[in-house]
Amino acid sequence: MKIRNQKDFVSGLMYIGLGSFFAILARGYQMGTAAKMGSGYFPFWLGVLLATIGAYVAFRSLAISQEDVKLAKVDIPSVLWVTGSTLVFAICLPILGLVTSLFLLVVISAMASHEFSWKGSIINAVFLIGFTYAAFVWGLKLQFPVWPTFI
Repeated sequence: MKIRNQKDFVSGLMYIGLGSFFAILARGYQMGTAAKMGSGYFPFWLGVLLATIGAYVAFRSLAISQEDVKLAKVDIPSVLWVTGSTLVFAICLPILGLVTSLFLLVVISAMASHEFSWKGSIINAVFLIGFTYAAFVWGLKLQFPVWPTFI
């Protein structure tokens, strides 16, 4: 059989892998029953559902009716920018606080785009900081260091 839609096939395999991983991991917790669910019940069935959807998507990519779609080449520098921005956020949050860390996260991850602009990144960062502050600090009352510890 020929893989006609490589993007769907690879994403289906990814879903199968992640779903199977979490379903197997959830078996280590108490399962319970549908009437009295244990801590592993929901993640197990969610993993099974994800793997089933992945199998459907991967199988469907083999159908003759699918148009030929090739998998695009992975842009490694962009992946590194986004991954690096997440690491910078995780490291800086306890020291620099939520506002500064989010600003760094948005600006660094925006550098992954081939259409990067400072103006767009700063506007996006300001909006995200306001929304995150309203949702997590005001709304959910989570305890984050909002400002740098040295202020």
